[in-house]
Amino acid sequence: MLLARITSERISAGTCIGEVEDVACGGIVTFSGTVRNHHNGRGVEKLVYECAPGLAQAELERILQECSEQYKVERISAAHRFGELYPGETAVAIAAASPHRSEAFSACRAVIEQIKRRVPIWKHEFYQDGTAEWVRCHHLHEEEV
Repeated sequence: MLLARITSERISAGTCIGEVEDVACGGIVTFSGTVRNHHNGRGVEKLVYECAPGLAQAELERILQECSEQYKVERISAAHRFGELYPGETAVAIAAASPHRSEAFSACRAVIEQIKRRVPIWKHEFYQDGTAEWVRCHHLHEEEV
């Protein structure tokens, strides 16, 4: 079971966990990325994630399929929000379940790394000082995010 979602609705790691739970799986690993209230010493008021939902959805599905095959993990759920998000809100949630923890850890990490590199979602940060900028767009930066 591979479940990919690009959505404007609230998401949670708990929902992703529920989607991958299975009595055959002894390890469930999650990642939850939340909006911070700061970036590079500046207070963050909000983020706006923009995307082409259909393209982002298709790429996220490809990532889950690739990671499932590479790490032998049949149960992965991943969700990424778009739209306006505020500090403390979840932007991305992932859960990977497998019979053994090692594969689940590897798959979960690979999914978030590939999302950051490949899924066409762009982040616009709005700061408390009234300024704004596009940050860490995957097509502009190659550094680890």
